[in-house]
Amino acid sequence: MKVTIKDSQTLETIQPDIIQAHLEATGWRETGRIYNNAGAIWRFKNDPSNEYEILLPLQHNLGDYAERISDILKTLEIVEKRDQIDILSEFITNYSNFTVQGVVMQIATPETDKLRGEITLLGGVFEKLQEIKTTLANYDYILVVKAYQERLPICCTGDLVKKGNYFILDNPQNFQIGNLKSF
Repeated sequence: MKVTIKDSQTLETIQPDIIQAHLEATGWRETGRIYNNAGAIWRFKNDPSNEYEILLPLQHNLGDYAERISDILKTLEIVEKRDQIDILSEFITNYSNFTVQGVVMQIATPETDKLRGEITLLGGVFEKLQEIKTTLANYDYILVVKAYQERLPICCTGDLVKKGNYFILDNPQNFQIGNLKSF
């Protein structure tokens, strides 16, 4: 089943430099700029009969920024023969007010002077299981220990930030355990 990403809030979180680095790493070449550097034209030729073109917007304030990113995902889906969700998960570097569901995989020893510590979750980020680290304190930390011991699913909301091969959930809120919808 092919999924087309059209959520403008999600698409607007993607930074042009992340896409540019991906294009450079996968054999695309920049062939020009348009409208006073508002966009860059990238081309890819995988055989003599097939050439592809992407218009990469370089400014977030453009009215059609999300639509152009959606077009890029469609083109990369064809060229790379991968789902848009898989490609999107590589481009997301931050996402505000993100709700994650998952299971607690690891709990760090709490800080000595506070009931607070880092946890590692395995949760869904755009339909792909990812490691997510966050820090919880007080009652939420007690709940996460319970969820870990009883292998209960958890859910919380925060600001998702990608760091290398894993994500960090900053400002975690609304922490819940148990009987959640499947993910």
